[in-house]
Amino acid sequence: QVQLVESGGGLVTAGGSLRLSCAASGSIFSIRDMAWYRQPPGQQRELVATITSSGSTYYADSLKGRFTISRDNAKNTVYLQMNSLRPEDTAVYYCTDINDMGVHEYWGQGTQVTVSS
Repeated sequence: QVQLVESGGGLVTAGGSLRLSCAASGSIFSIRDMAWYRQPPGQQRELVATITSSGSTYYADSLKGRFTISRDNAKNTVYLQMNSLRPEDTAVYYCTDINDMGVHEYWGQGTQVTVSS
């Protein structure tokens, strides 16, 4: 069983920054690709970024240049650095794994990010 626990969310004013963390239990973390998703109020969950086990990254086009995904396999943790935050970035942010079949097998409980104007 793998558990993913997000932290680092909160309230920030527009233009500010936050760094989210996702700590994973279990020995499979280092071999799994990981991803961050977000779900804005009243909207569907959407992909933010992914990172492979070797560190290759992918970002949603609208977030390139502002968000950075990274990981520390020694700490079983994946991060999301968010800069120049906008009110439209307000959402619950989730981390998830991506198994060999491309399936998100595990999800964290989410962390709320609220950006005020």
